Amino acid sequence: MDAEELRSLKTRIAVLVPVTFLCLGLVFFLPAGTFDYWEAWVYCAVLFTTFCFVLVSLFRKSPELLVRRTRLSEKEPAQKRLVFLVIPVFLAGFLIPGLDHRFGWLQVPVPLVLAADCFVVAGYLFVYRVFQKNPYASRVVEVVPGQNVISTGPYAIVRHPMYLGVSVMWLATPVALGSYAALPVFLILPVVLIIRDRNEEEVLLRDLPGYREYMQKVRYRLITGIW
Repeated sequence: MDAEELRSLKTRIAVLVPVTFLCLGLVFFLPAGTFDYWEAWVYCAVLFTTFCFVLVSLFRKSPELLVRRTRLSEKEPAQKRLVFLVIPVFLAGFLIPGLDHRFGWLQVPVPLVLAADCFVVAGYLFVYRVFQKNPYASRVVEVVPGQNVISTGPYAIVRHPMYLGVSVMWLATPVALGSYAALPVFLILPVVLIIRDRNEEEVLLRDLPGYREYMQKVRYRLITGIW
């Protein structure tokens, strides 16, 4: 990656990071009607710290992967439709905890909130482990020139380990935010990943040499012995 591409990446990061966390703050604290919402502060601190660790590490060791992770526009029509449908789910999932805090619908014990924060970190670090093994782990479904099948590390166990880590993060998120009420919404997200995965496998079979043989070697997509 040349100097101009690095500058472009730095600019993109400088915009995306503050915008992302500003939006998170808005969807947490506006519905709550107060800044006195410690679960949201802890969640943001946990997420921001882990995010920055991963960001700095990728920028130093794999900036090309970081470029792929900042792409937002899907190429496959099926993925474009899925993104359009899932945006309201994400929005609802992140708005409900603030409303739950404001109106006191269902209280989550403090130890459980903190345990859920630990699961958020664990899920994120597992995704980081996937990044370390797979430099082609783009945010969008695609196969790039020169890409090869990754079959070591987590990929020796399941074919889509990143989705496993992401599922752990999302399922722990409503509890980390002190909201049982938001949990049913977040339960939809693993289903979304399963739908995404089906189309992604079609793309990989079509465009990635050796993927069919890899599928025969590693049978399960997400959870060993189940699916």
